[in-house]
Amino acid sequence: MNKYYKISDYSFARAKEINVRLKPSLKGNYKIDIFNNMGDYITSIGHRQYADYPTYLKNNGKEFADSRRDLYYKRHKNYKKFSRGWYASKILW
Repeated sequence: MNKYYKISDYSFARAKEINVRLKPSLKGNYKIDIFNNMGDYITSIGHRQYADYPTYLKNNGKEFADSRRDLYYKRHKNYKKFSRGWYASKILW
């Protein structure tokens, strides 16, 4: 198994919308490290054990991925802006 999570084009596009940069995480069980445009570390997101929208899209198709995204948003709807959860919801979902 690849040691690093392969960041999808979907996630890169979502990161560009909120003006951050992404790199595969070197920290523990996270998928992605997030940096500002100056290269300063912000946070790490996405536990490797769990799937995300791009993964579901690739493996199970759009209809299933959309249903999983809807459930994710129902479970995680009150994130504080710029928190780890907020970044995950913006980039991975």
